[in-house]
Amino acid sequence: MSIYIQSASQISFQQPLCEKWLDEPILPIQSFNQPMEPDYKQFIAPAESRRMGKLLKRAVATALDTLAKGGCEMPDAIISGTGLGCVENTEKFLNAVIDNEEECLPPTPFMQSTHNTISSQISLKLQCHGYNSTYSHRGTSFDSALLDAVMQLQLGRVNTALVGGYDEMTPAYFKMLGKLGYWRDGDVSIDELKKDGIPGAISGGASVSALLGNKNTQNALCQLVDTEIFSCNSVEKLQNKLHSFLNRCQSETAEIDAVMCGLSGDKANDDVYRDLLCKEFPTIPTLWYKHLFGESFCASGYGIYCASHLLNAGKVPDLLIYNGKFEKFVVNNILIINHFQNNDFSLTLLTKCHN
Repeated sequence: MSIYIQSASQISFQQPLCEKWLDEPILPIQSFNQPMEPDYKQFIAPAESRRMGKLLKRAVATALDTLAKGGCEMPDAIISGTGLGCVENTEKFLNAVIDNEEECLPPTPFMQSTHNTISSQISLKLQCHGYNSTYSHRGTSFDSALLDAVMQLQLGRVNTALVGGYDEMTPAYFKMLGKLGYWRDGDVSIDELKKDGIPGAISGGASVSALLGNKNTQNALCQLVDTEIFSCNSVEKLQNKLHSFLNRCQSETAEIDAVMCGLSGDKANDDVYRDLLCKEFPTIPTLWYKHLFGESFCASGYGIYCASHLLNAGKVPDLLIYNGKFEKFVVNNILIINHFQNNDFSLTLLTKCHN
């Protein structure tokens, strides 16, 4: 069965709910980056919005925008991935436990701190009673949600699936991860992130969603050939997995026009990508996206989002090309490679729609 990405949308520190970043990207200048909030009134009533945390509002707006762009009023399935859920509400509830000495605790932050509240809120907004699931597997949360959606479509259980990845970065959480060496020190730039051997990335929340379907509609962005998640502890094993995956997709490395990776500027994160790319794809463009959307548990969702829009637009901005400059090249197939802590890997092959 063929599977297509009908639409995809995002809220990040780029312009929200649009693709202006393709031509007018906002370049980060610091490690801590907060999303640019859209006007939520067109998605959520003001009275309802006041009771919702920031991540919930972003998730609902992103989901509704994706469905509108895909021409779908009601998806058959809503599947979300989140590494930590609504961190802001979790912090509010835990602070209330301390401040109120475990008495008279507000229920709303507690209810909104649970990980599956995001998918639930979207389904309540849509009055969707279909398949609903949430995956919380740290850096493979979005990839797990995407794999589930693909399997549900392949089994014929659903015809459409709304897949999302949602995480947020609060100042307190950013500070805690900073003590563990997650972030770049001081001001940052694209050139600095490309320098080899330097630890730390830039942060960014995640609110990204895609509508998958089994029909090649007129406005479909691209075709999703296949996706896979696996554990691996060496580049040699990763190469074997890569060739096995491409064989299953009836493709080979020579047919890949570009490889999109989760390069973030952090040495520990990027070394495995560089090793694989040098051995398997030494002459084709390497694309990256975390310099424009930041690092988070669900950042891999932006890889799917970016690649699908690049295939639909038929062009690749120079700012997304990691390994130098290339003459104008045709992009028909993009292989997306992501990993979490050099152990959990995901492979996804997207190809241009041929109507």
